[in-house]
Amino acid sequence: MNSRRLIIASLAALLLLAADRPLADPARSLAGRYYAQFPNALVTGEKYTGENIVEVTPVAPRAAYVRIHLDYFNGHVCGIYGVATSQGEAIVYRDTQPDVGNGKCVLTLRRAGKSLSIDDAGGSCRAHCGARGTLSNVTLPYESKRTIRYLPRLKRSPQYRHAMVEWRAR
Repeated sequence: MNSRRLIIASLAALLLLAADRPLADPARSLAGRYYAQFPNALVTGEKYTGENIVEVTPVAPRAAYVRIHLDYFNGHVCGIYGVATSQGEAIVYRDTQPDVGNGKCVLTLRRAGKSLSIDDAGGSCRAHCGARGTLSNVTLPYESKRTIRYLPRLKRSPQYRHAMVEWRAR
């Protein structure tokens, strides 16, 4: 009977330790460059290689600069950048400008099994896309994640600088 109490007490202690341990910061765990190429085309029949690129760069604890470029048919693209903050196991970007007709753009990035999942909650970021583009239910292979080796150049980009000014102003 004493060994049973000891086992129960040990399990309770382990549960308490696990509850006190902070979750991994998704701004750090998602950091990297995700990339996918695919055959694409124009309505004229001209073929080209499309590219989907996501960059996630930590800028502070629980915050990361995010830049997304997604190619779609006929040269349409989605392009968005800004600083996202950690929320649970995801990072969430909230645009400061209202998206026409959809309220504020809210974009969530998270790991979903073997994929990086991008979702704008039913089209709230529609203004950042061309006619055939979307930021709803988009995935990139998680295995495509690489270390960003061009950080100095990325940090000099107008998008990064604008995102930092906007984020610091909030």
